[in-house]
Amino acid sequence: MLTVHHLNQSRSQRVIWALEELSLPYEIVHYQREKNMLAPASLRKVHPLGKSPVVEDNGLILAESGAILEYLQETYDRESRLKPQDAVNRVQYRFWLHYAEGSLMPLLLMKLVFASLGRPPIPFGLRALGKVLGQGVQKAWLNPQLETHARYIESHLTDNLWFAGDHLSMADIQMSFPVFALLSRGGIDHLPHIHAWKKRVDMLPGWQRAVAQGGPFDIPG
Repeated sequence: MLTVHHLNQSRSQRVIWALEELSLPYEIVHYQREKNMLAPASLRKVHPLGKSPVVEDNGLILAESGAILEYLQETYDRESRLKPQDAVNRVQYRFWLHYAEGSLMPLLLMKLVFASLGRPPIPFGLRALGKVLGQGVQKAWLNPQLETHARYIESHLTDNLWFAGDHLSMADIQMSFPVFALLSRGGIDHLPHIHAWKKRVDMLPGWQRAVAQGGPFDIPG
């Protein structure tokens, strides 16, 4: 039996979704974020990094979303339903699996950090300065970077129903968290194809079951 160590409102939602799409039996160990939004220390008992997702499979402990999704596809997706077979889409599949955490998520995390510089736990006397600094960095550099990435994704989805062709794949599952965060935090308008992709995801029975199992999923701005 596969076990998912699931932190609420986190990347581990992707793993639950993948397991639902593969119709695999699994159990969930639930963890709640602390008041500072960090993972609880109890996750370090499962994996030294204390992060989620972590998956256990017959004594094997796996971390990192992309590595977990690739493992699940290679091990359990015997009909290759979640990996394209043609050469062109396989290249796209590999790209988006790595792009999600390698390029897009670091910018979104920086957005979250700089947007919070004017709020606790920043000391009260430094919040005004922190707010000005955070807004300045976002306006001068971070927001233009995010817009560049958003336009790039929008352009790709203009010509592709899903991230790696005409069918759902692990690339879409991997991209779900950063795309949802981008729509929540990016402040970027006029992205009809990204919004259409998200609507398709919202309508998928596998995604709906994953939300029912993992709990409400709404990335705060």
